[in-house]
Amino acid sequence: MSRRNVLKVAGASVATAAGSGLAAAKSDDTVEVNVGFASGRGRQKALATADDVVREFDSIDVVTIRAAKRAVQALDKNPNIRYVEENGTMHALAQTLPWGQDRVDSDVLHANGELGSGADIAIIDTGIDDDHPDLTDHLGKGKAFVSCNTKGGCRYGAKPADNTCNYSWTDDNNHGTHCAGIAAGDDNSQGIVGAAPDATLHAVKVLDKCGSGTYSDIAAGVEYVADQGWDVGSMSLGASSGSSALKDAVEYATNEGVFLVAAAGNSGPCSDCVGYPAAYSEVMAVSSTASDDSLSDFSSTGPEIEIAAPGTDIYSTIASNAGYDTYSGTSMATPHVAGVAGQLASNGTTGSDIRTQLKNTAENVGLASNESGAGLLDAAAALGYDSSDDT
Repeated sequence: MSRRNVLKVAGASVATAAGSGLAAAKSDDTVEVNVGFASGRGRQKALATADDVVREFDSIDVVTIRAAKRAVQALDKNPNIRYVEENGTMHALAQTLPWGQDRVDSDVLHANGELGSGADIAIIDTGIDDDHPDLTDHLGKGKAFVSCNTKGGCRYGAKPADNTCNYSWTDDNNHGTHCAGIAAGDDNSQGIVGAAPDATLHAVKVLDKCGSGTYSDIAAGVEYVADQGWDVGSMSLGASSGSSALKDAVEYATNEGVFLVAAAGNSGPCSDCVGYPAAYSEVMAVSSTASDDSLSDFSSTGPEIEIAAPGTDIYSTIASNAGYDTYSGTSMATPHVAGVAGQLASNGTTGSDIRTQLKNTAENVGLASNESGAGLLDAAAALGYDSSDDT
């Protein structure tokens, strides 16, 4: 089975004869079973046993019938019958609303039909898993400035993703896919749901399997986003020092109307330690909060912080075979903002106006301005809803 199908089936269950309703049924009770037959005689025997034929398959040697339990048990002993099983049920995989989306009221937008359709969000990162069931429905273009390569190890203990490089921009690290799910994970009854589930995600791979990329790689990715005319560029990456080339790129993208948002960094507890590109004036710098609205202990702070968003223990998509995992960091806070920015773009707000609207509607949660800027991201308020408007 492909990994996608494994993910779809994982967690589903089917009732079988052992320990099920069939086992509990009385001898004369009517039960519904699937009968696998080994020959034409077996098929005839199954149909003759049936009080009611529920289904006859065209291409597989199976019929679904209803019959008395005692007759079904006798049928199971026939040498022309391969198996008899209760016709149990499977269920759609449960979908989780991660605590961060709940806290910023993304679910209020979804309940009101605000799904981000038409917005273009670029994840400028390690790429995006091209066959993840929570991401494929709205996955747009991909562009690699470093190529996918899962072979070999990494220095400093980093590990590549357990994934196949179907494209040069496929995620070989997990980080970009995790961010993509936060921004725009699909609302599809399984896995997780992101802030703007119908927005189009674009994979701009500027970081390698070990999570590293040169200033030039990242600048080229930002330039590419601007040249595509996309609405939002999400950068969950950074360094303690800046780059003139990257500064040129973010200036160019901003002038082209792209809303850029970046992670403040994970150097906390500290003060005046926001990394680049978040520290550039053209970029909205995002700090991280925990589920109790406190500042995450790892979050960088400083006067460049403009907004805070959930970043501690965030459950989202990953490229490795597990499909989902919980990560922490200002990297996770940033795509919350990118997704809500996509919601605003879907409604016609652009560039600097997105930035202004996010700041003007942020919620004061009692953190200092150098910790949270204007406050905590409020998705509902940003689009003119109240947190109670969720029906």
